[in-house]
Amino acid sequence: MTANYTKITVKTTVHASLEKAWECFTASEHVTQWNAASDDWHCPAAINDLRTGGSFNYTMAARDGSMSFDFEGQYTEVIPHQKISYVLADDRRIDVLFEADGDAVHVTEIFDAENENPLEMQQGGWQAILDNYKKHTETV
Repeated sequence: MTANYTKITVKTTVHASLEKAWECFTASEHVTQWNAASDDWHCPAAINDLRTGGSFNYTMAARDGSMSFDFEGQYTEVIPHQKISYVLADDRRIDVLFEADGDAVHVTEIFDAENENPLEMQQGGWQAILDNYKKHTETV
């Protein structure tokens, strides 16, 4: 039985080529540079087997060492430079869409919300991470 989750959407527009936007979103060495919702957290490790059936594991940790967790899942669909779909261990599903638009790329994430935190908090956290991705991609 599949649980019913509320879907949340976050978006950004990255001023970069589609190839660069994809690379910065998927390559482990880039993910560790932007994958945190606030300055007191970071992503010290990222393992990514980007292919349908592959998996990923990103370590999310407080910079002061007080806590950490693994954000991990399995890819259900990967269409290079277009779409990444994955499922988390708790069966929540996420789609990431890349759409080229001239010299920019629109990146949209649609994710199943979890049931522990308020929806606004989750949307804010995921949007903050996506904003960090945008800033990283446009400055490397």
